[in-house]
Amino acid sequence: MDSSSPPVEMFFFPFVGGGHQIPMIDIARVFASHGAKATIITTPKHSLSFQKSINRDQKSCLPISIHALELSDDVDVADTDMSATSLTDTSVLQEPLQNLLVKRKPDCIVHDVFHRWSADAIDSVGIPRITFNGNGCFACCVRENLERCKPHEKMTSDLEPFIVPGLPDRIELTTSQLPFFGTQPNVGGLYKRMLGSDGKSFGVMVNSFYDLETAYVDYFRNELGNRAWLVGPVSSCNRNVEDKAERGQKTSVDEKTILSWLDSKELSSVLYVSFGSLVRLAPEQILEIAHGLEASNHPFIWVIGKIFKSGGQNEESQENILPNGFEDRIKESRRGLIIKGWAPQLLILEHPAIGGFVTHCGWNSTLEGMSAGLPLVTWPITAEQFSNEKLITDVLKIGVKVGSMHWRSPRTEPSVTVGREKVEAAVKRLMGGGEEAAEMRRRAKELGEKAKRAVEEGGSSYKDADALIQELESRRKC
Repeated sequence: MDSSSPPVEMFFFPFVGGGHQIPMIDIARVFASHGAKATIITTPKHSLSFQKSINRDQKSCLPISIHALELSDDVDVADTDMSATSLTDTSVLQEPLQNLLVKRKPDCIVHDVFHRWSADAIDSVGIPRITFNGNGCFACCVRENLERCKPHEKMTSDLEPFIVPGLPDRIELTTSQLPFFGTQPNVGGLYKRMLGSDGKSFGVMVNSFYDLETAYVDYFRNELGNRAWLVGPVSSCNRNVEDKAERGQKTSVDEKTILSWLDSKELSSVLYVSFGSLVRLAPEQILEIAHGLEASNHPFIWVIGKIFKSGGQNEESQENILPNGFEDRIKESRRGLIIKGWAPQLLILEHPAIGGFVTHCGWNSTLEGMSAGLPLVTWPITAEQFSNEKLITDVLKIGVKVGSMHWRSPRTEPSVTVGREKVEAAVKRLMGGGEEAAEMRRRAKELGEKAKRAVEEGGSSYKDADALIQELESRRKC
């Protein structure tokens, strides 16, 4: 950046759900580390979850700050527990955001497309906007080609496999694995807006790295015509224990207890199990997971999140949802550690005792697991997770499918979709040794090394971040 001119000023406008807010905060911190003046636009309540990490960055002299939009005392956006879905209405933020843009006139704003009103609002002010949809390039390519070619419409059964046309690899899906809006007519325009590829944006910000999905980055840019900057894995900006432990919400088990338990385990021996911040599992499914993990006879850390109450829309208490004596047995044997609620995922995944990860295939968890060099057990449930599973298992070949086949909306009451036998079998296949497991582990470790190199000076993601800053600086002179 030209030292004689003021730094490029970038606004970042994250969505309020954890799966989108957390990576956007990290993206802002990445650009601040590259010298851009980064401002995170949020609400007073939502800023509380990441204020400490930003304070630490400021003490390190990074040019980053938080701007809390002015709202009436009786108004705020709901879901400060990071469980907001894409349908959460944030339109109360439109007027204060537009007023701020008019006043400050930043060089660009990176906005989350789940703020469904934000594209038109930002365009009306004339500020260059870069979209963020939380997906990798692979999932975007799959969804675009499904929309273009509609191969699923020719199927006679929801479980009949079809090939997604036009992609660099043979990718098979079933209609049962598609989002409900992906099987309905006349939704293409809406979905394009949600992906951010609406033709009016300055480009797309992607939390990924070139060596992870090379053919699909090229396809996304060249065949689908998107300007895209890959700047991930952005979780790598969390370099100290405090940042990793406080990323998101407060954990119910303190990090010292977790790390002490992990320190007592052998290298690569522990399985980490987590379904993210949004998924709600049925109590009956929790029972099946418990039986499967116990039968696998491998050490594990299991994060039990929100539980859906059978027959209603309320969350079940986490008391008495596990098999009789299960917690006592794993505590006495020290074979398992259960965390109820939020967990410091980065701290856990990066510990040398962790040898595998059972994941719902949300993109953040997927990328964090791969960046830690771990093979994965894939259990997709919603969003673009079935596409992410195909990347993990069929393209990168670093994962084992547990057997999940049916896409479900976060608002739909869940049921048992995977039995204990499949859980046990998948865990043993990943963690039990043997040539297949060793090869998956080798490939996963190689990917983890590539992830580290991508964000280092001279790496592909480092260069993409610098290139965007330079382009924004050049626009000032036009």
